[in-house]
Amino acid sequence: MRKSIDVHERLPFFQMVPLGLQHLFAMFGATVLVPILTGLSPAVALFTSGTGTLIFIFITQGKVPAYLGSSFAFIAPITAVAAAHGLPYALGGGLIVGIIYGIVAFFISRAGTGWLDRMLPPVVIGSIIIVIGLGLAPTAVSMAGLAGDNVSIANVNVQIALFTLLVTVIGSVVFKGFLAVIPILIGIVAGYIFAVLRGAVDFTVVSEAAWFGLPNFMLPKFSWAAITMIAPVALVTIAEHLGDVLVLSKITGRDFYKNPGLARTLLGDGIASSWAALWGGPPNTTYGENVGVMAITKVYSVWVIGLAGIFAVLLSFIPKAEALISTIPEPVMGGVSMVLFGVIASSGLRTLVESGIDYSNKRNLIISSVILTLGIGGAGISAGAFKIQGMALSAVVGILMNLLLPRSIENQEQRARN
Repeated sequence: MRKSIDVHERLPFFQMVPLGLQHLFAMFGATVLVPILTGLSPAVALFTSGTGTLIFIFITQGKVPAYLGSSFAFIAPITAVAAAHGLPYALGGGLIVGIIYGIVAFFISRAGTGWLDRMLPPVVIGSIIIVIGLGLAPTAVSMAGLAGDNVSIANVNVQIALFTLLVTVIGSVVFKGFLAVIPILIGIVAGYIFAVLRGAVDFTVVSEAAWFGLPNFMLPKFSWAAITMIAPVALVTIAEHLGDVLVLSKITGRDFYKNPGLARTLLGDGIASSWAALWGGPPNTTYGENVGVMAITKVYSVWVIGLAGIFAVLLSFIPKAEALISTIPEPVMGGVSMVLFGVIASSGLRTLVESGIDYSNKRNLIISSVILTLGIGGAGISAGAFKIQGMALSAVVGILMNLLLPRSIENQEQRARN
């Protein structure tokens, strides 16, 4: 097996199957959790996740290996709109969010991307990538059962999480050949078997599920009140999109901002989100879990991502298979996620190191410090129905600081050292 599999490379089908399943398992928990929390259908979310990924791949000309799943940013606004107006009106707001993406993509296509180099230098990019990874770290630790004051090694959930983590780490470092590119899948399967042996898996939901069935599709409805409650979230998710595309670019060694272009990636994400709302699913977003899988395995093939999307679509019509995957205990996914999210943060550190950022320079030090503190600390600011927090807030503040802080600070320090 070569060191890495590039974006356009197509592996033999029987090698792509486990790689695609690996991505399916990585995204499954988060993708179905959003509809569960908002009252939408998990099966529809799987359908719109898979088809949305295929739409994104088509819009980006098969150049960006990103998997799209349910966006956590919309949980609160969908819940609020559903309580006030009903779920169909929340879907209508989600559809408008996708249109907003398209409008922003149009302006970017006209203005070009040269301005991005000044707005997003390595000190900002690297810091944002670190925030994306470490911002997800508490979720992984909580899923693994390692959060809180009374965590005991005697706890079954802790044992499952640590066993899964151990197998995943060993698989990533020790395994050779084809096994070296599916350590996440191996970790999940091993952790699942261990959980079954410890009696932590309940198969009742599997026995009760039907073999075949249509997802419970729902059409959107529209009202200005619902739209004004959900549309502002587009600003947050656009900032998240910028960060995710940056991470993908660094991991794959490509510049997706320029080729196929940020306009296409935003348009693909937006159309996928509107498509999801049209069928009754939550808006989509690019998934950090799947980015982490690519970073570990070095398999960047868009064919593998597309196959994972097809698997998700098929799964949405097989309730029993969906139920079986849903029985994977949370600690298993927590153990795997501790590796996945850490790899994303490490990619940010690599960006800072490889770009030669000078932290004896106060300007760089201050920009990174504020980005990391706001993002990892989970800071948030709200104004009416609009709220921006965490990674999105840190990204916006970091970009503004980079544009507004005078570069004379940097020049003065350099002259003083000379």
